[in-house]
Amino acid sequence: MTVELWAEDEHRVGLKPILRRVWAKRGQRPIVPVHHRFQWLYVYGFVHPETGRTFLPIRPKVNVDQFNQTLADFAHLADISPAKHCLVVLDQAGWHRSKKVSLPAGLHLVPPPAYSPELQPAERLWPLTNEGVANQCFTGPDALTLAQRQRCDTLQLSSQVIRDLTLFHWWPRQHNDH
Repeated sequence: MTVELWAEDEHRVGLKPILRRVWAKRGQRPIVPVHHRFQWLYVYGFVHPETGRTFLPIRPKVNVDQFNQTLADFAHLADISPAKHCLVVLDQAGWHRSKKVSLPAGLHLVPPPAYSPELQPAERLWPLTNEGVANQCFTGPDALTLAQRQRCDTLQLSSQVIRDLTLFHWWPRQHNDH
């Protein structure tokens, strides 16, 4: 049986803009259009640090129902079967620990120590996902979702960048015993 070790976290992105520093000519002030609104979407980030593979679905909410759907989609993508199981390291958010969580067979959730986000490789994904929407003003949730989806698609093709950022020196490596 094969066992893969993944990490998962959620990240809120909204119409309230993410502002970043930008270069400007000396004496000129950079201008970034903003329109503060409080509508959100959530990126669920799964990362396999050893290979840099990611699964980055975008959902309208974080709750048990959305989490269950995301776990089912992940199990399908990761090709979980009796011959392949996945351990997923994730924080202890309420919707992760709910009795209503429906785990697909072969998927196992592992919480890290409480109050230790620095131990969570998936936390390192968020500055990368934010780059696709930083310093932009979106007309509405659909435009934001499109921009965020394009950024997540780009990141899924950047496995070496993801690996370099998320593969901590102490993260367990898979050993193939033949």
